[in-house]
Amino acid sequence: MITFYNSHHALHQGQFEMYRGALVPCHEVPARADHVLAELKLRELGEVLNPRPFGAEALASIHAPRYLAFLETAWSQWLALDPANAARDALPSVWPTRSFRTDMKPDNFAARMGLYSFDAGTPLTAGTWVAARAGAECALSAAQHVVEGGRSAFALSRPPGHHAGADFFGGYCFLNNAALAAQHLRNSGMERVAVLDVDYHHGNGTQAIFYDRPDVFFASLHGDPRTEYPFFLGYADETGHGAGEGANLNLPMARGTDYAQWSEALEVALAAITRFGAQALVVSLGVDTFALDPISGFALQSEDYLRMGDRIAKLGLPTVLVFEGGYAVDAVGVNAVNVLQAFA
Repeated sequence: MITFYNSHHALHQGQFEMYRGALVPCHEVPARADHVLAELKLRELGEVLNPRPFGAEALASIHAPRYLAFLETAWSQWLALDPANAARDALPSVWPTRSFRTDMKPDNFAARMGLYSFDAGTPLTAGTWVAARAGAECALSAAQHVVEGGRSAFALSRPPGHHAGADFFGGYCFLNNAALAAQHLRNSGMERVAVLDVDYHHGNGTQAIFYDRPDVFFASLHGDPRTEYPFFLGYADETGHGAGEGANLNLPMARGTDYAQWSEALEVALAAITRFGAQALVVSLGVDTFALDPISGFALQSEDYLRMGDRIAKLGLPTVLVFEGGYAVDAVGVNAVNVLQAFA
């Protein structure tokens, strides 16, 4: 399997995130991607390439122009407030909600940051834009490889992407790599594309992007949002809106779910993707379903990821796999590459 690797990912390295009233060290760290790359090379699973360049129009196919402009200039705006901010990450602290206006762009930086975010756990750093931009190019390059006839490709990047919406960041995510890959497949002539999200946390950004569209099917297997982040999307009754009705499938599961239970939900998702008639598949490959993950709650074991990869491969679809979550850092390489090896 060919891998497109974001060699700039470590430029995004948050110092702290807000958790239950305290600033704690970030769980989303460069070592996550480093372990996956090392395991890929150890198993000699295929070529590891730099991504191809893509223009701004590729990002704008999913993300709002004013949001992209904010991300690109946010760090310079942060420094303009106080040069001492160079030593501090930027974290949002105020948000519009319910009846508040979101059409206006405030002059105040903190307000602008809140306008484009939904949590206080996603630090923006000096290298965030460069890392996220290169990560998007990895996903787009993987999609282009499939367009050109490749059976599959893997986008190895961080920060992850599936929590990012058209005009907001959060959940460690800034640009939605899976959505960008799906849209690139659509733009290249594939009439129906499916996104399968196997991360422990619901892909709220991906769902929001495609929720009213009939051409991209979104299926997500995740922790029950009644108790699990991101809380406010991911319920089973969310099935799409308008033209997109029926093109969204959420399969929330309780803490403690093991592979036997999880794989039953996977069968439901894969059957729905088959009925949809997808011509290509994008997999949001989060491995935070692992039993030892520090911020998740399922009970999958490392060997289960081999079963997962084998079962997804049996769909027989051209497939783009995009690296998402997984915070048991020492195990993330083995778990992610188990999926890729079994798929390949």
